[in-house]
Amino acid sequence: MTVFTITGDVDPFLHVAMQKGDKIYCESGAMVMMEANLELKGRMTGGLGSALMRRFTNGESLFQQHIEAIGGDGDCLLSPALPGGMEIIDVGARQYLLNDGAFVAATSGTEMKVRTQSIGNALFAQSGGFFVMETSGTGQVVVSGFGSMFSLDVEPGKDLTIDNAHVVCWDSTLHYEISVTTSSSGGGLGGMFGNLVNSVTSGEGVVLRFSGRGKVHICSRNPSSFAALVRKYAPA
Repeated sequence: MTVFTITGDVDPFLHVAMQKGDKIYCESGAMVMMEANLELKGRMTGGLGSALMRRFTNGESLFQQHIEAIGGDGDCLLSPALPGGMEIIDVGARQYLLNDGAFVAATSGTEMKVRTQSIGNALFAQSGGFFVMETSGTGQVVVSGFGSMFSLDVEPGKDLTIDNAHVVCWDSTLHYEISVTTSSSGGGLGGMFGNLVNSVTSGEGVVLRFSGRGKVHICSRNPSSFAALVRKYAPA
């Protein structure tokens, strides 16, 4: 049985212990090291159509890395593209929706599918536009976030509003809506214009409102804000 372990305190590795015959798949470029008993191949999981959908939905590569323990037991180390934490999520009884770039790796009993979002969510989402990635099957999926990661519980009567850029993944049973303001009044101005004004003046941008019962995994850093800061101080 494949065992995922997150090792290291700062920008950790994903350590994968595999027994002969085990298979995993991961995002292209995630493999850092693997032992001789393991074999690595690049594949378009689910065919060209599914690969293209994942590419446009979550910014993933067309080809994923598939690692199989061919010659016997073996270990490998994986790492996400952005610096930050990782979480190992059990899927089966619960399935999850993933924000852009969150996927790192998964066991062979799972699959990443494409789910259609509502028009309202699609217009303002960073998470895939009209489509968003959803887990299926049974096993484990590893996700990453920029900075430290933390999990939050959503309960009936305790809705949460979270900046979209900080959301890594969330329970698929949760109801979620995308908004451009954290205020229900729009700062005294009505309609979409008021929401946009409040969004700009508060600096919040796009937020996700979660309700129901389930978990949301978040990260501490905002990739867009960090990129803007780097551009600000980069030499002309």
